[in-house]
Amino acid sequence: MNLIEITLQALDAAERAIPAGQPVYMLNLLCYRANARYEDGFGAAPCSGREAFNERYRPAFRRLAAGKSLVRMFSGPVLTSLVGSPGERWDEAAINEYGDFATFRSIVDTETYRREVAPHRHAALEDFRLFALAKAM
Repeated sequence: MNLIEITLQALDAAERAIPAGQPVYMLNLLCYRANARYEDGFGAAPCSGREAFNERYRPAFRRLAAGKSLVRMFSGPVLTSLVGSPGERWDEAAINEYGDFATFRSIVDTETYRREVAPHRHAALEDFRLFALAKAM
């Protein structure tokens, strides 16, 4: 099983590596499960991974991020891979711009995110990559 958790260690390392006060672009690579897999007791109705992500995770994330500096720059299907590991598959890619890394962290490093938002991402995704990018000057 692939790790899809955003850990405190990863957030701390990113915070040290990313210049403060500068916009940061988060590249998301998403591979959906055929059927969402929620932890026992979460109480979500059965659905596909894509539905869990688009109809549950994204709206919950937007509610938590309301009023913060966040813009979706791109979101769309991955058509094919030209270079990569054999068998590697991504369903969708998305790029979001945050005013700075502190804005991103203020969303994902909260108990509300861990309790109400992240479970939908965990249930929805078979595999996930998240890269922090800077705009070239």
